[in-house]
Amino acid sequence: MRRAAATHPGPRVLARRFLVWNFLRAVLHNGWWLVTSLYMAVDAGLSSAQLLLVAAAQGVASILFEVPAGVVADTLGRKKAIVASHVLMAAAMTVTGMFPSFVPLMLAQMLWGISWTFTSGSDVAWATDEIDRPDRMHLLLAAQSRWQMIGAGGGIVAFGGFAVIMDRPAAIVCAGVLMLLLGTWFAVVFPERNFVRVRRDRLKAAVGIARRGARLAVTDRTVLMLVVVTVLVNGAADTFGRIYPVRLAGLGLPQGASGMAWFTAINLAVYAIAALALAAAQRRLDSDGGARASLAFSCLTGLVSLVVLGLASILPLAVTAVITAKGVAMPLARTVTTIWVNRRTAGDIRATTHSFLAQAEYTGEILCAAGLAALAGTFGTGGTMLLAATLFAAGAGTVALNRSRTRSLDREAPR
Repeated sequence: MRRAAATHPGPRVLARRFLVWNFLRAVLHNGWWLVTSLYMAVDAGLSSAQLLLVAAAQGVASILFEVPAGVVADTLGRKKAIVASHVLMAAAMTVTGMFPSFVPLMLAQMLWGISWTFTSGSDVAWATDEIDRPDRMHLLLAAQSRWQMIGAGGGIVAFGGFAVIMDRPAAIVCAGVLMLLLGTWFAVVFPERNFVRVRRDRLKAAVGIARRGARLAVTDRTVLMLVVVTVLVNGAADTFGRIYPVRLAGLGLPQGASGMAWFTAINLAVYAIAALALAAAQRRLDSDGGARASLAFSCLTGLVSLVVLGLASILPLAVTAVITAKGVAMPLARTVTTIWVNRRTAGDIRATTHSFLAQAEYTGEILCAAGLAALAGTFGTGGTMLLAATLFAAGAGTVALNRSRTRSLDREAPR
């Protein structure tokens, strides 16, 4: 019995390992991205046009691979998909630090985007099946988001300091090597006992899995609502993320080293607020009613925050709006949609369904953000922020419409 217990860790041990893995991965990829974003602009000397082209190429690669990667996870195994993600991610991170020129950096960023498609949905599907505590899953996924935020703050401090002490390329390559080691740890200590692998007619099974995932996303009213809200919220969030530094600079954010200190402090405050907000909300996410209320709250919070940021005339008010939007509205919306979709999907298509949700994120970023970017020259930064706020308003309206239709169907159902 003791040997079996050691071989097969219980749900609590697996949950702790899952959270530790999420924390460490967040430390590495957020710390890496902090250094990389400066490295591409300063060390590699990429122009604004080249940086935008890199971002566009990464987005296209991600959206093309998202659903196929989810189908692979549901066909061959979630653990294999996650380990493959680590290998691809480590390669992309290492190449970034070794080749500071446009084409290698663009290819590395495309590979980086592809690597995430193999883990988006696979991590949640693995945890749901292997920990096998559906009554506690909403708490685990909320804790996952919380520890990702804490890890992000730690990564920014750790790798920012490392880049100052050593240099940026060394910090970038180090993060890549550590990401590979983290994937090795996952491969060794994370079991996969409850997944039923497809062993025959894999292509036919994969097509069937993709078809069932797409059917669920279209025919289930709640999942369809979550897909629509994801498109809208991520369109607003991507627009916000690209232009809020410009808005803060226009309101007097200091330049140079002091400005970087301000920017770092704002982001650390965001991660702290996000961890607290997710801890406060997690108990309400175990039912459709609680999840719906939390999602509506996140959309309304985003609406108010972006309106305040768009109209703000003083820097402290704008900073408060940024922290509220990034620390409450956006992480809460993402966590609620993940938990709710996870609860409504079948186990054998879980990763694929989450991949459709991730594809909705990319769609929102590409379509909504691109449309608002085209209007930015006409309306200015403040006006564009107000337009982005309307996407949050549309998201809140979509949630309210779903609630109204659900109540109507409940009244019409035979008793």
